[in-house]
Amino acid sequence: MTGAHPRVLLAVPNVSEGRDRAVLEALAGAFAPHGGPLRELDRHVDPDHGRAVFTLAARQGAIAPALVAGARAAAEHIDLGSHAGRHPHVGALDVAPVVYLEDADRGAACAEALTAAALIGEELAIPVFLYGRLATDERHSERADLRRGGPTGLAERLRSGELRPDHGPSHAHPRAGAVLVTARPPLLAFNVDLVSDDVDLARRIAAGLRESGGGLSGVRAIGLHLPARGRAQVSTNVHDHRAVPLRAIVEAVAAEAEVAEAELVGLAPAAALEGFPADVPLRAFDPDRHVIENALRSDR
Repeated sequence: MTGAHPRVLLAVPNVSEGRDRAVLEALAGAFAPHGGPLRELDRHVDPDHGRAVFTLAARQGAIAPALVAGARAAAEHIDLGSHAGRHPHVGALDVAPVVYLEDADRGAACAEALTAAALIGEELAIPVFLYGRLATDERHSERADLRRGGPTGLAERLRSGELRPDHGPSHAHPRAGAVLVTARPPLLAFNVDLVSDDVDLARRIAAGLRESGGGLSGVRAIGLHLPARGRAQVSTNVHDHRAVPLRAIVEAVAAEAEVAEAELVGLAPAAALEGFPADVPLRAFDPDRHVIENALRSDR
């Protein structure tokens, strides 16, 4: 893929808005203005999670300015004080990972992520934490640790000095909270809806799936209730799709409860979908749009 698309990187900004279409259009225009250097490959919007995930593609050099513009627009349009959503979060622009598809492009992705982090902190006065492989403090490695207590909890830990951002002020932005930034290979956000609305069942299944609980390698998982769908959901992040393809998540959940359908948030490499069970609906999935290799070949 690198030969056909040299130095193509993805950015996958997650914003804490999943209902207001006008706001989402404004954010999309900031991230990827019409005629600009970025292509918007996908936009996944979830009103129950109170979240939208944009998948953007561009050559090196275009990603960092787009993330800064998106962070500015998110701070203008989203007020965490009135945010409603079940997905853990600490920011209006909550996470801003830059994704490399080949190991040879890791350095380019790191450069874009570090530039974006510094500019968001300095120009927008929003505290920025580097997480994952870019973490400068072991307490910042996992997003869950930074999100503990939500925006209020993070603001309190900043005030007390327990946490110090990598860039920006040592206090939370009054509307936009904080931003978490990293560079990484593809990480898959993948949800499995149960036929049941029993959120305790979903939480028990999630606990068994999590790597930290002795479950699947590189898997993070939580159980949620989705009022709009009248279901419980096991929501996962899969950090290594080669070790744990998506079929393994479905099989593990199905061993504990009846599965209604599954959902891929954003895009995935083709290898992650190999052997996916044909009898499990994958909501709104379009292989031309949601398989990374196909989306990058498309002229759309």
